[in-house]
Amino acid sequence: MGKIVLITGGARSGKSSFALEEALKRPGKRIFIATALALDAEMKDRIRKHREERGEDFATIEEPLDINSRLTSLPKDVEVVVIDCLTVWLGNLFHKWDNNEKAVEQEVEKFCKGLTAIKRELILVTNEVGFGIVPDNHLARLYRDMLGFLNRTIAEQADNVYCCICGIPVCIKG
Repeated sequence: MGKIVLITGGARSGKSSFALEEALKRPGKRIFIATALALDAEMKDRIRKHREERGEDFATIEEPLDINSRLTSLPKDVEVVVIDCLTVWLGNLFHKWDNNEKAVEQEVEKFCKGLTAIKRELILVTNEVGFGIVPDNHLARLYRDMLGFLNRTIAEQADNVYCCICGIPVCIKG
């Protein structure tokens, strides 16, 4: 069985940089699965900067929705996979399924169940959104709750869990 590392924290807390640092410590071929969509100029610029930051140390796959299929179809020589970020991926699912809670929940459960079958190291990046105030609308509360479920379910399976705070990764499991 592969190893699962979950990295969480607030926005701009250093999660992605830490994930890349951790992946670079491992030998072998590395894949970066990016979930963001370049929907506007600012996102296009962010994506470009992130690609430059990764350099040639990672092959990049852009996959906003079907991470499971991508994971199961990777070449056998891939040893480390960074998925950045599950928070964005979850938003993409809500958009795809027109905010249908049951459909999104099924996709999340399928993803979580499939993680243990992956025979390589997975480094998963997500956001912690549960420290903030309770959102003022149903959809935002549903999103927050589903992300909490996703993060908690992965953390239960993970070998290591880190929370990045002010650029400092703190090990909370492992």
